[in-house]
Amino acid sequence: MPKKKKTKVKLKKKKLKKVKKKEIFKKKATKETKKNQSSSTPSQNDVLEIKKIKKQETQKRIYKVKDFVVYPKHGIGQIVSIEKDTIAGIEISFYRIEITKDKLNLTIPTNQQGNLRALSSINQINKAISILKGKAKVKRTMWSRRAQEYEQKINSGEIYQIAEVVRDLNKNTDMPVDQSYSERQLFEKAYDRLLGEVIAVINIDEETGRVKLNKALGKKPEEINNPTPV
Repeated sequence: MPKKKKTKVKLKKKKLKKVKKKEIFKKKATKETKKNQSSSTPSQNDVLEIKKIKKQETQKRIYKVKDFVVYPKHGIGQIVSIEKDTIAGIEISFYRIEITKDKLNLTIPTNQQGNLRALSSINQINKAISILKGKAKVKRTMWSRRAQEYEQKINSGEIYQIAEVVRDLNKNTDMPVDQSYSERQLFEKAYDRLLGEVIAVINIDEETGRVKLNKALGKKPEEINNPTPV
């Protein structure tokens, strides 16, 4: 009989130990969860971060609405409006430019207005016209190389370089009368760019502008009266 009592007491002690261990484990678990909750939830002292819409790099606006500008790749255009928009969380101010000849509407950020240039002065126009009167300077290289150089000059947007292309590709110069298709295309592109700026600066109509350029190029009277469409 006494042996059975001893075994019962031992079993009770083991059970009590297990219960105590469970209680200790539960207490530790609750403490950890409380710590995690306190760290995840912001306290009263914590400052909430407010996301602000960023703005583009500021640059003083040079041009106004209705101003004529030259965009090198497309030629002369007019600013029809100055607008704002938010793109990728950044507030952007931009010019909306209408290129009438190509029927294009461009949007140029105001902090990238270095890609635009103002119209030439009357003195610069006169100098460009005097370049047309000069002798063509044609390099003795392959046409593909020269065509690339002419294209670069046209896309530079510089009026003197454009005038040089018109002069060098004019069929009334020392070049053969019959031009290839690519030569004609480049000539017309440069001629059109130059004509557009001459008209805007001097404030004349297109026909008068053509007559002025054609005279400088030494075209015959019948060619001036019936100019080749550009």
